[in-house]
Amino acid sequence: MLFNSIEYLIFLPIVLCFYWISHHKIQNRLLLVASYIFYGLWDIRFLFLIILSTSIDYMMGILIDKNQLSKIQFLKSTGYIFFSAIVCLLISWPPPSELFLSNQDYLNRLSINDNNFDIILALFTTWILSTYFIINFLHRFSQENRKKIYVGISIFANLLILGFFKYYNFFIDNAENVITYLGGNPQLFHLNIILPVGISFYTFQTMSYSLDVYRGKIKSTKHFLDFALFVAYFPQLVAGPIERASNLLPRILNKRKVNYEQIFRGIFLIFWGFFKKIAIADGVAGSVNSVYNTTGVVSSLDVVLATMLFAIQIYCDFSAYSDIARGTSKLLGIELMRNFNLPYFSTNPSEFWRRWHISLSSWLRDYLYIPLGGNKKGNIITYRNLGITMLLGGLWHGAAWNYILWGAYQGAILSIHRYFTHKKEEYQSSNINLILKIIFFFIITCYGWLLFRANSFTQITEFTYLLFNWNDLSINIKRPTLAAILALPMLIAYEFFEYKTKNIKFYCELLNPLVSTAVALAILFIAMGLSNKPSQFIYFQF
Repeated sequence: MLFNSIEYLIFLPIVLCFYWISHHKIQNRLLLVASYIFYGLWDIRFLFLIILSTSIDYMMGILIDKNQLSKIQFLKSTGYIFFSAIVCLLISWPPPSELFLSNQDYLNRLSINDNNFDIILALFTTWILSTYFIINFLHRFSQENRKKIYVGISIFANLLILGFFKYYNFFIDNAENVITYLGGNPQLFHLNIILPVGISFYTFQTMSYSLDVYRGKIKSTKHFLDFALFVAYFPQLVAGPIERASNLLPRILNKRKVNYEQIFRGIFLIFWGFFKKIAIADGVAGSVNSVYNTTGVVSSLDVVLATMLFAIQIYCDFSAYSDIARGTSKLLGIELMRNFNLPYFSTNPSEFWRRWHISLSSWLRDYLYIPLGGNKKGNIITYRNLGITMLLGGLWHGAAWNYILWGAYQGAILSIHRYFTHKKEEYQSSNINLILKIIFFFIITCYGWLLFRANSFTQITEFTYLLFNWNDLSINIKRPTLAAILALPMLIAYEFFEYKTKNIKFYCELLNPLVSTAVALAILFIAMGLSNKPSQFIYFQF
């Protein structure tokens, strides 16, 4: 279900009406059902993967923390897996578009997929045997070693699921020559794999729970359905922010009250997100595609303009999802972390990654960069750690070489920046110097977005060549929509004001006349955009 769709505008008020009149336990069960519906409407088969990850990490969290698993806890996990396999894999559900048929017509379309019965049986048998092995055979190890094994199982299981669905065909594509050399047929190894929406986000979120329990930062939760809600919480399930259990789980486990201030701020964030997505991101998408998706000749100016517009598109598209997610969550009385903090006002790459996709950059810092040694083992090791972290951060975005190149580029500029600024004292720049630094780093960032957006390595080389050979100054790029042209100066002015005042309260304060005007205009631009088919958010593919 898309945030920017009519279905969501119907779904959310229904959920809120029942949520606001319910007590805490019913609220959590309602949110869990709503989350599964929200995700299952894409493809109910992929809902099973979320439930599988939930069950694995629920058990591993308890085993890491308590060193034992009760029969009730085991039966909860097992029953949940078995029931979800029947619902998600065995039953063939009609498309969501047919939900509006009469009940009898819809029920007549249901069928049983006999081909999946053997798969379910194999999964269930594997689950029982592996759990029995874990519980009964690992007692020969010391308690500390058992903890390491349990957290290792959690990491391995989650990365196995993520790796298979996201990277299997990528590695087969790149191993074709080796397979052919060994006398095999590469086509036999290719599988028709559909990438589950949001798998990278919820995989990292549930993995962080097991790691934090292992590190002693949090205690495991014995409430299975509440933990399931933590994993599948619908506002941020598909494209983040990637929440930590230490922040989100207590808000789920404890009673919540929704006040008028949260409602007003939540509504503002939702409208502001729609404004950025529909008016700006979708408004410049056609211009970007006219250059990056063309098979014809493009000029140097086309490449520059399209890349700058893509920088705007990806920021407005991704931050819009985070704003709508945070706004929706405020209406439920649950605070989510801020995922973007004026990233294009950064003056260097280190600052940029403290402002851009904060939930991912902090995740990579805490669970990858610091465990590798961080900056505590000398400059060479630090540069290595930065490179590895950003390479894997690029690979997290997708199974393609341009993402890996983008990650390598980010690691390189982080290392270069550290080399030239290490141990130098900070000083207050003048306004002119600050503006020049922001512009200079925005140019550097834009080249990274060229690597990120390019469709092939050939396109990267061609567009890079055009950036250094300005022979053709013609402009063939498609013009952005009127909504984007009018909305973009508003966004720049608004974020500049916030940057200069550094007043976070202003960002969500509806009583401020400027913000009230922005909300009113956001509604206007939404009305202009609703006539078009809602487009998918860019980060759904990751």
